[in-house]
Amino acid sequence: MKYTFMKKYQEDFRVTAMCRVLGASRSGYYRWLKGLESQRVRGDRKLKVEIRAVYRRNRGRYGSPRVHRALQQQGLRCGENRVARLMKEDGLQARRDRRFKVTTRSVPGRRVASNQLNQEFSVPHLDTVWAGDITYLWTREGWLYLAVLLDLCSRRVVGWSCSDRLSSPLVESALEAAFRQRRPSLGLLHHSDQGGQYTSLAYQEALAAQGVAVSMSRRGNCYDNAVVESFFSTLKAELEGYGNYETRRQAQAELFEYIEVFYNRQRQHSSLEYRSPAEFEKAQRERNFESNGLGVVPTPALYP
Repeated sequence: MKYTFMKKYQEDFRVTAMCRVLGASRSGYYRWLKGLESQRVRGDRKLKVEIRAVYRRNRGRYGSPRVHRALQQQGLRCGENRVARLMKEDGLQARRDRRFKVTTRSVPGRRVASNQLNQEFSVPHLDTVWAGDITYLWTREGWLYLAVLLDLCSRRVVGWSCSDRLSSPLVESALEAAFRQRRPSLGLLHHSDQGGQYTSLAYQEALAAQGVAVSMSRRGNCYDNAVVESFFSTLKAELEGYGNYETRRQAQAELFEYIEVFYNRQRQHSSLEYRSPAEFEKAQRERNFESNGLGVVPTPALYP
């Protein structure tokens, strides 16, 4: 206890003076300090092994906050600053965001909806607000376009589709995929930009047939759909093959692994208290069943 006290205040008081006041041995203190530092070095070496395992398991997509959270979930006690320091020593860092162009192309004369969402991105219930957008990935065969729909409550990708053409069927396929997986009640709000794909007659009729209300971002305002823009930024930063795809099929295969296996089911989301969208949805369903007095919660195949 004396040596611990001395180490804590060695920047404020001389070691010799503290030894005299506390009746401690100066040489003994330095022997203890050397042993303590050696123990710390050994601990850091072991912790680095665990950090590398988490980092590689998540394919370099995690920075120190998420790595620290994953280690805690494994039962390892360590500080976030310590994890950040050890990752820096090992040269480990999350993949950085890459810039991308927006694909919005409005069609003059088409009817657009008002912005009902109004940047209210914190949605309390599942399947009440879906947000959609389009981006693209370059391959040596040409562009591959990606359309997604996110549930703003859980941030889960509920529907997505790829095509070599930037056309209405691209977003229609993503919408169909979402309705195959989910069963939202009437009153679902669909938010998107004013792009020609979303304002097309076929797409608007598909929304109307499902009783879906429509909201659209203000023209040229990317902040009105910030959650999906952020998802695309994260996606392109964390895709391993981004920018180096030989074929569209290769890019689509990695998109499937990223969206369905990693992002929806594994990736820790800071806005979800570092849970994956699937974990968040499971917890919310359990709360809903308990609050309704329904007892044990079934686990539907719809949300594996």
